[in-house]
Amino acid sequence: MGEADKPLRSGWTTGACAAAAAKAAYLALAGDGFPDPVEIVLPRGERPRFALSTRTVDGDSATAGVIKDGGDDPDVTHGAEVLATVRIAAPGSGISFKGGPGVGIVTRPGIPVPIGEPAINPGPRRIVSANLLAAADAIGGPTDVEVTISIPKGIELADKTLNPRLGIVGGISVLGTTGVVVPYSCAAFIQTIQRAVQVAAASGATHIAASTGFASERAARRVHGLPDVALIDMGDFVGGLLKYLRAHPLPRLTLAGGFAKFVKLGEGELNVHSKESRVDFDALAELVREIGGDDALVAATRAANTAIEVLERAQAAGLPLGDAVAARCLAVARGIVKPETAVDVLLVNRSGEVVGRAA
Repeated sequence: MGEADKPLRSGWTTGACAAAAAKAAYLALAGDGFPDPVEIVLPRGERPRFALSTRTVDGDSATAGVIKDGGDDPDVTHGAEVLATVRIAAPGSGISFKGGPGVGIVTRPGIPVPIGEPAINPGPRRIVSANLLAAADAIGGPTDVEVTISIPKGIELADKTLNPRLGIVGGISVLGTTGVVVPYSCAAFIQTIQRAVQVAAASGATHIAASTGFASERAARRVHGLPDVALIDMGDFVGGLLKYLRAHPLPRLTLAGGFAKFVKLGEGELNVHSKESRVDFDALAELVREIGGDDALVAATRAANTAIEVLERAQAAGLPLGDAVAARCLAVARGIVKPETAVDVLLVNRSGEVVGRAA
């Protein structure tokens, strides 16, 4: 096997690293010592093990650290240390989160975390909490704990991300819905997409759903009742999927994706990764105007920090922005695939709720 043929190695998100560090610190604080390596369970059932880079107990708190491994095509946080400090909290308080050095604070709307809170996204909070509760259950320990996540290099790394523009100040975000980083490699990923379509066709599938991520895949499964073999992970490579289906058509295709990514697709961007394309807020503002948005909403769209912020404003105004974006995506897709492939589009928000459809 040549170097180019080797499968790409997946990595772990900052959220998964935080969960591992928090579990190790919790067990040490409870008197069980630091497990090294420490094993956690991720939402899809993976059970990765992490070596510890830091381990300290200081009175009523314990701190553990993990070095993030981003896999074969890592982002800027690859190699960064993720620290978790755990303290026992007041009875009945549950699990709470604080941001330490290097974790940014949310200062603008449009992020799935309230203003003033540390930028620890809901997905990582759920992964950390689930693993702490499992550890507590295993040893009969307390379930009321305060978790402080720190990333010592986070302030310098933040300048290499979109965080400053998004209004996240003082560091980076703790991210990751599934805990797994899928390697970003155009050629290899597109080959994987092609193989997945081939397998679906060989299994007799006449309707496939290609999604940009876990939440949109679940939505497509829920809406259309498709089997696993018909669910295609296209990641950000919408163009690779559509061009392959043009050459190897199937009777029906559902495109499912996050609202922000599909805003870019609707503008003709076929690679919707944040490194390759950006939301055009001026174009989005014009679409808002087309569907009946007033001058104030149009101006707010041009000045928005995130596409989700625009969607929420449009929904509050009773405007079908999700459907309008879906219709544009549908037009782009139909311009690439052959007429014998029927296409429909599903847009989802961060919670996986369908916020736009077109067929």
